[in-house]
Amino acid sequence: MMPASSAYHEALLAARSLALAATNWWSPRLRLGVTGLSRSGKTIFITALVQALVAGGRLPMFMAQAQGRIGKTRLASQPDDAVPRFPYEENLAAMRGADRRWPESTRRISELSIEIEYESAASLFRGSRRLTVDIVDYPGEWLLDLPLIEESYAEFSRQSLAAARDPARASLAAEWLAVAARLDGRAKASETQAMVAADAFRRYLLAARTEPHALSLLPPGRFLMPGDLEGSPALTFAPLDLDAGTAPQGSLAALMEKRFEAYKTHVVLPFFREHFARLDRQIVLVDLLTPLNAGARAVADLEAALDHVLAAFRVGRNSLISSLFAPRVERVLFAATKADLLHHTSHDRLQAILGLLVERAFRRSRERGAQTHVLALAALRATREATVREGRSTLPAVVGVPEAGERIDGEVFDGVAEAAIYPGDLPQEPKAALDAKRGLDLRFIRFRPPVVSQMELGKERTAPHIRLDRALEFLIGDRLA
Repeated sequence: MMPASSAYHEALLAARSLALAATNWWSPRLRLGVTGLSRSGKTIFITALVQALVAGGRLPMFMAQAQGRIGKTRLASQPDDAVPRFPYEENLAAMRGADRRWPESTRRISELSIEIEYESAASLFRGSRRLTVDIVDYPGEWLLDLPLIEESYAEFSRQSLAAARDPARASLAAEWLAVAARLDGRAKASETQAMVAADAFRRYLLAARTEPHALSLLPPGRFLMPGDLEGSPALTFAPLDLDAGTAPQGSLAALMEKRFEAYKTHVVLPFFREHFARLDRQIVLVDLLTPLNAGARAVADLEAALDHVLAAFRVGRNSLISSLFAPRVERVLFAATKADLLHHTSHDRLQAILGLLVERAFRRSRERGAQTHVLALAALRATREATVREGRSTLPAVVGVPEAGERIDGEVFDGVAEAAIYPGDLPQEPKAALDAKRGLDLRFIRFRPPVVSQMELGKERTAPHIRLDRALEFLIGDRLA
């Protein structure tokens, strides 16, 4: 898929890519995109990844480190002066402070660069080398906007209304659908009506995202995470039930269409051109546990959202020409996060369910030469494993400190005492997660960050994780070979 059909935008991308290729010849850089829909753990993943690299954490499956070829790893200056810096130090302090709290979620784009000195494993290239990894953090909701670039306002309206009238969403969208039913797109444009419609539409999207519904396919993404655009005209539009034909000049439909086009021009296209189209590798973090808790419809909605996400990537194996003028994302990793909320006996099942959800999208990517992979991980492990007795049965459990206010079976946790939780079993057959007739008896709650001592034998100690090393090996391991 080529989201930007405009020859002008493609020319800008080619010029930028050529300039970056010349720079990378002398100073190798790799741009790693980190994204995921709400609650997927992007901030925690980046913080844990950087801390593990800088502090030399235990990463046995990250081969360059396991083989002792990694020298110094340090934070480096950012390549883009206009992009906010990822708040690594603040996040680390929050998780290690006396109150041990999770850091704030991703709400805008940010960057952080790390410089890795390493020894090549190839006999022809012995000696110290250097790779700079630019980590680009951005909300996954923004990815869902990229298909809008090639859609008309009429198509956007038709698809949004059809989705809202689906049985899984109809009750959530009732207020907005009632507002839309009262609007006449051919009537004279009214700023008040536009604001009322946009506010009702935004409330519907926000309600659909929250538990227990946990729906995922909810464009436009900036309605959920507006950042510094909150209240701007570019976010003051909504779908309308349109009649056939062109909207009259000066009508409400014409105003909505104008703002929809402005949203694409001033919000979506700059994000694609300045950040998204420059990525070399990509990890998409997926909170699969929340939709599993919500039921099969939420899982099916997540599957559609993930298909949209991967369709947005310009994936494939890079040739010399493509790397110079239109670089592609060569490796894409989809990772099911929060694996520490499950006993390890369910990790393979979690990974298999995610593999099923992205199977169709991965097939398209592999046909274009991209490498794809799925993984179940926890970048920072908040629990340990144990067994609990329930009647005559012994059940696999996870132990940690639940966050204050979390509850199970009427018990409310205080945020101080440890608890052993049996989270339930994921189905052995992945397709069962999409079976609306089969409910899953699952109990997932939020835990506080683990206690990690600041120093151990004079060296900073890194936090425990699950398969963070495998993620690193897939994403950057080949560049350190």
